[in-house]
Amino acid sequence: MKLVSLFTGAGGLDLGFKKAFFTTSWANEFDAAIWETFEYNFPKTKLDKRSIVKIPASEVPDTDGIIGGPPCQSWSEAGAGRGITDQRGQLFFEYIRILKEKQPLFFLAENVSGILLARHHAAFNDILKQFSETGYITNYKLLNANDYGVPEDRLRVIIVGYHKKKVGFSFEFPEPLIHKPTLREAIFDLPEAKPAKPYNKTNDDLEIPNHEYMNGGFSTIYMSRNRVRGWDEPSFTIQAGGRHAPIHPQAPKMKFIEQNKRIFIPGKEHLYRRLSVRECARIQTFPDDFIFKYNNIADGYKMVGNAVPVEFAKQIALKIKQDLT
Repeated sequence: MKLVSLFTGAGGLDLGFKKAFFTTSWANEFDAAIWETFEYNFPKTKLDKRSIVKIPASEVPDTDGIIGGPPCQSWSEAGAGRGITDQRGQLFFEYIRILKEKQPLFFLAENVSGILLARHHAAFNDILKQFSETGYITNYKLLNANDYGVPEDRLRVIIVGYHKKKVGFSFEFPEPLIHKPTLREAIFDLPEAKPAKPYNKTNDDLEIPNHEYMNGGFSTIYMSRNRVRGWDEPSFTIQAGGRHAPIHPQAPKMKFIEQNKRIFIPGKEHLYRRLSVRECARIQTFPDDFIFKYNNIADGYKMVGNAVPVEFAKQIALKIKQDLT
């Protein structure tokens, strides 16, 4: 089955669907820092590099499904939370515009848990209403990727719609898997990572691609919480900023001093380093042959952290495949 991918990013959602035997024939991504990575890993997929607002629906190919995660910063609990009043939040309507014109069998949209906050209730309900008016029986659910084969606590809202006339029934989310993977399973076999070059530029001589970590101090906000998960736990959520990457599990958990203040255990400071880009990618269930292309290491963390975990996407895609074939 063929897919159109919107707000594609590095392609975590696309790779998960590929593992469930879908093919992304056309993708759209406006961020130039991502283009080389996507084209390297998906050489057979046509990548449209224009802003989605400038793409006529007539130029998007007919397809069996549309997948994608409209930018989530507008809905984030940690951000300003302007939601649909933010231009980025309004990109949901561009997704709906193309969906309405193409009328595929199904769509899948992914977003952060913050979209379910009370202050976004009216806007989110309007989005669901528009999906229905466009011709889809829509279901949504807040899921933790750790329940679906990902060694990470990562809460995301998944919205899936099946075409009312072409399919005629609703999507039911797959049951959580019994096994919950951990950091040990994800990264224990990796050798020691290398620090980035000065000014956090990438190394050119890495034995394992992307196995390098960001240098620099830790903010008071970062030090306000424990940032260490143990080997036999899932990772904290992998974020899009390298400075907020979790600490490697080789380090002991941070010591509580007082509310909003923790420190590294004295005498063990050398063990506290950020997870490398490759370690973050492993946690997001990208295979090692998926290479992230960047000069600034911050771009590597951003691509990995913004991606939908591959195995998470695969588990949902397998259920869609089962329903529609």
